[in-house]
Amino acid sequence: MAEQQRPRRRGQGELEAMVLSALREAEGPATAGWVQERLGQDLAYTTVITILTRLLAKGAVTRERTGRSFAWTSASGQAGLAAHKMRRVLDAERDREAVLASFVTGLGPDDERLLRELLGQPRSERED
Repeated sequence: MAEQQRPRRRGQGELEAMVLSALREAEGPATAGWVQERLGQDLAYTTVITILTRLLAKGAVTRERTGRSFAWTSASGQAGLAAHKMRRVLDAERDREAVLASFVTGLGPDDERLLRELLGQPRSERED
């Protein structure tokens, strides 16, 4: 008797990335149903709604009411979502200076150079 294999369980971050990617491909605001169909996988509609709601709380997506449901739009790309996660981790720590110092000392030479270049730019040039 062959065992039926369960689909591989994806992590929350992976699902968020998939949903954001689908929204960025949309030609405008997209419904949760459109996202579910676009992903074409075994994701339940309720799972898509849960991920979109989490992304909304993180500021990674926006939504507008369309009839009885919502249309969703990506507010940031992968880089914006990753930066938001980094800020959340930093905000959760008491000693911000120690956390930042540890992060910076752990960077490789190329990343350190890039960070120094970015910090040398006026804020207005760094913002999209």
